[in-house]
Amino acid sequence: MIRLGVNIDHVATIRNARGGVHPDPVAAALLAVAAGADGITAHMREDRRHIRDADLERLRAAIGVPLNMEMAATAEMVAIALRLRPNACCIVPERRAEVTTEGGLDAAGQQVTLGPMVASLRDAGIRVSLFIDPDLRQLEAAAALQADIVELHTGAYAEGRAGEIDRLRAAATAAARLGLECHAGHGLTYENVGAVAALPEVVELNIGHFLIGQAIFDGIAAVIAEMRARIAAGRGA
Repeated sequence: MIRLGVNIDHVATIRNARGGVHPDPVAAALLAVAAGADGITAHMREDRRHIRDADLERLRAAIGVPLNMEMAATAEMVAIALRLRPNACCIVPERRAEVTTEGGLDAAGQQVTLGPMVASLRDAGIRVSLFIDPDLRQLEAAAALQADIVELHTGAYAEGRAGEIDRLRAAATAAARLGLECHAGHGLTYENVGAVAALPEVVELNIGHFLIGQAIFDGIAAVIAEMRARIAAGRGA
């Protein structure tokens, strides 16, 4: 069965829209774990637009499943990761003006910058993931950087771009050949998750915005159960 990581960023987005402490992203994470999430993902952006430092500290202490910290490739974020020691760090591209992550990390073009960061995180016992587009050049760069994991950006596939599932399939196969653990995520919903779940090399899906949004109507437990059912159906197919 593919692992399901639940991203709780947008619970914090709602909290921050009003200020105060409600709704609490840590409470949401605990509900997700109780409902069967295999891990929790939290992206702490440089501008702290949703997840904040205290949220990560509390998550690290409270949840009994792996914590995946999404982060930009900056000295500040590496220092925070080294202090908190999440189970994994997923390095993503980040622009202040973007609403959400718009593409994969240019690992091939940033090897000089990324190399020491990846090495320091791995030396601290933190698994390192690079969030990349399904592109062979980026996969080879991730392997050269000695990343443990690649997370394939599924945004173009989720938008319905022609040929994207074939690109994802080829990338997942290449990741396995290069010795990289393969994850996938971004824009996945009930309707489109099945084809990605069917890729045998993909061992983890990280899903956030859709699950948190749908939970407003159905509750976290129900949406995780339904997503798990859709993932299982896709894998079985």
